[in-house]
Amino acid sequence: MSTVFRNATVFDGHSYLGAVGDVVVSGGRVVAVGEDVAPAGAGVVDVGGALLLPGFTDAHVHPIQGGLERLACDLSGLPVDAAAYLAHIREYAAAHPQLDWIQGGGWAMAAFPGGLPTAAELDAVVADRPVALVNRDHHGMWANSRALALAGITAATPDPAHGRIERDADGTPSGMLHEGAMDLLSGVLPEADDAQMYAGFLEGQRYLHSLGITSWQDAIVGAYSGMRDAGPTYARAAASGDLTATVVGALWWERDRGIEQVADLVAKRGDFSRGRFAATAVKIMQDGVAENGTAALVEPYLDRCGHATGNSGISFVDPARLPSYVSRLDGESFQVHFHGLGDRGVREALDALEGTDPARRHHVAHLQLVHPDDVARFARLGVAANIQALWACNDDQMTELTIPFLGPERAGRQYPFGDLHAAGTRLVAGSDWPVSTPDPLAAIHTAVHRTSYGDTGVAGTEPFLPEQGLPIEVAFAAYTSGSAWVNHRDDAGTIAVGAVADLVVLDADPLVTPDEIGAARVRSTWIDGECVFEA
Repeated sequence: MSTVFRNATVFDGHSYLGAVGDVVVSGGRVVAVGEDVAPAGAGVVDVGGALLLPGFTDAHVHPIQGGLERLACDLSGLPVDAAAYLAHIREYAAAHPQLDWIQGGGWAMAAFPGGLPTAAELDAVVADRPVALVNRDHHGMWANSRALALAGITAATPDPAHGRIERDADGTPSGMLHEGAMDLLSGVLPEADDAQMYAGFLEGQRYLHSLGITSWQDAIVGAYSGMRDAGPTYARAAASGDLTATVVGALWWERDRGIEQVADLVAKRGDFSRGRFAATAVKIMQDGVAENGTAALVEPYLDRCGHATGNSGISFVDPARLPSYVSRLDGESFQVHFHGLGDRGVREALDALEGTDPARRHHVAHLQLVHPDDVARFARLGVAANIQALWACNDDQMTELTIPFLGPERAGRQYPFGDLHAAGTRLVAGSDWPVSTPDPLAAIHTAVHRTSYGDTGVAGTEPFLPEQGLPIEVAFAAYTSGSAWVNHRDDAGTIAVGAVADLVVLDADPLVTPDEIGAARVRSTWIDGECVFEA
């Protein structure tokens, strides 16, 4: 069936075209742009002067995990407030007496002194069952005393190699488990079963389509932090036809193993890839996050008095071995998708990518700190910068848990998207949902203005390093043609004759009213010319 999108302004994935006339799709492809003659029998969508653009591609997201959290004790939509979190947890537990464990997540570290909630706080609202709630960045878990006891986590339990147990003064675990310490719960924490994984997938996909997302790269396909490997779930969805998006899966690099796991990854690629799902990337998490001191830095973190500490963060994969791992993956035709957040973590990723094939379209995600000496290396190596723009704003987590421990020089060069763009780096974009909202329009607003939508003019929410803001067309391109490129979809992410008809209709034209990018909403989402969401 043919469909005509009429009375639209158009962003074509690269540039704003304005009102160009009809956009016609047929057979799953764009067949005409700017012709005002509808094919006989075509359906007509009146865009009403609002924006038509290519479907968004989220280049770094965890949809099944996000879907599961939406179906569990989801704290992500609440105010950043300890009392609000605890009240919701109490209500959720009371409403679900059949659950043996209370699981979920989405809480923000900034709601608690020092970013550290306690087991005692959870005990006060749920005493009869174990509770384990991952924080919104998924680099830490808040557990109550019952959960800690079931896992055998005591004062005598040593910190694991890649993690840390928060403790009271006497050494008793206080309820917060960072990074690899979350794995200490793995022996007792219930995993989602097949039915729950599939329900999480369906909910995650439904939610992403409602935000105009037609394609994505799942940033961890493997067993990690209490999550089962999502590869079989994607393979099932692709085989059944339930997978309507086009998805690349980044297979998880197990950091306690070495190069011998490459053969297993090759086998998984063959086992999982089918239809709309391709397990053709590998995810290497090279470091952690700044808020808990695990992002890998060139120079040490500071204490609250501004003095250097003995902590420079964690390199999860030995940087001396990393280049050989990446070279082997590159030789096996895998794309490498790095988590690189601190400036040392980013540098180690770039060092490992020296000499690789740019045709693989390797990319480094997060990029909170990029050393000035490394900015130009992205373009030289043909490595894309995978940005999570929503994080580049002033909030309590930034002002209370990050800036004091970086110091003014490093704090002044966070999320250098403008510098990367000026240096000729290819930009792609993602959300890292459920770490933060998957709404591309919210992220694009922050990429352009360096504020969260609605915060402009509020005390304490002035633009964050506004010189690093992106031009509006560049920000929209990163989330459309840029992210489609990183997923090797050269016929997607654009509105042009012959392109895949993955499209989004908005209720406004934010390129005409750029101060209101974050206010725009999705009216409908289309994949291969078929509507998959309508508001």
